[in-house]
Amino acid sequence: MTTLRTLIAAAAALLFATGSALAASSASSAVSDSIATSVGSISNSIQKSSDSSSSKDDKVAEGDYKIIEVAAAPTRPGTVRLKLQPVAGKDAGKAGEFFLFMPQEAFEQSRLGPGHVVTAKPRAYGLQFTYADSQKAFFLVLDDEQHRELQTKVVSL
Repeated sequence: MTTLRTLIAAAAALLFATGSALAASSASSAVSDSIATSVGSISNSIQKSSDSSSSKDDKVAEGDYKIIEVAAAPTRPGTVRLKLQPVAGKDAGKAGEFFLFMPQEAFEQSRLGPGHVVTAKPRAYGLQFTYADSQKAFFLVLDDEQHRELQTKVVSL
């Protein structure tokens, strides 16, 4: 349960760090919508590049990554695919490349592009992506189980 609280606190911090202003009457809906555009699941957001090493897992090492390519995800409408390459360490170069998929809206708000450097930070809930220079979070990638818990569920009264 503390992991879920940490996750909700991190998502709320991410939401307010982006400068979103919420009206009291629509706060719940707006928070839910904003979190949905700033958060993804591991299985839908991380994919090893075909140029990277042949490891079977999609684990991303902590550290700085340079954005080397930005493109629309052809089979995912409304989604942007960023190709990231480690800038230092044992995985530097093509061996540690991976794709980060994020909603178009979140990408546009991030103001990122080719050449920018971002930082991947492992967290209890998954991964946090921050701007390398300011360390401000712009996208959270949750473990699949955590992501399922965060999904909005319709309740009938």
